[in-house]
Amino acid sequence: MTTIIQKEAIILAGGFGTRLQGVVKDVPKPMAPVNGRPFLTYILDYLIDYNYAKVILSVGYLHEKIEEYFGNHYKSLEIDYAVETEPLGTGGGIAYAMSKCSTDHILVINGDTMFKVELSAFERFHEERQGLLSIVLREVEDVSRYGSVTIDDDNTIVHFAEKGATEGRGFINGGVYLIDQGLLDTYPQPVKFSFERDLMEKLYATEPFYAMPSDGYFIDIGIPEDYARAQVELI
Repeated sequence: MTTIIQKEAIILAGGFGTRLQGVVKDVPKPMAPVNGRPFLTYILDYLIDYNYAKVILSVGYLHEKIEEYFGNHYKSLEIDYAVETEPLGTGGGIAYAMSKCSTDHILVINGDTMFKVELSAFERFHEERQGLLSIVLREVEDVSRYGSVTIDDDNTIVHFAEKGATEGRGFINGGVYLIDQGLLDTYPQPVKFSFERDLMEKLYATEPFYAMPSDGYFIDIGIPEDYARAQVELI
């Protein structure tokens, strides 16, 4: 497996934003204004800080709003679009966007959350283990709202628990992935699938997937209370 030289990222930006529609209307969630500019610009600036050169935006709902605002460049970033004509699920969206990538390893993040992972450390983590998939974990006080992830001493994922199945302090999936292009070649999926349920949670017992904990800043603007908090915390 080759050394990571890629600086390409996929941002999942196709959600409907149902919980946020009482506060933000007529734009997709990543375009929700935070201190006068789209939330997505904060994510793009974060990727620029780690020398990413190209972003593929996986879009669907109101994708025109995103394309009209950004076009094909944002500062030093090249932007391409993987437009879903119908919802493909997280896995289908990732697979379609990956077809527009040219590098061996691709970073995947969500367009409605900011998780300030130390990406250089995460890239080293993925390279050292030479696996097909690495994810970032976030420790929370109560995992019951999210579902939990358990790892062993070698940072190999050994268990996923469904939302509500466990409670108390633990690790959750932070929604930040490094994916080897060979993953979907090795384990082909249907056009529509969930990356979490249909791939990760079914294959981890036979294919080693790895997870790196991070205590980086985290906020999910899909929740109205946290969207209000973003106005104060993100500058």
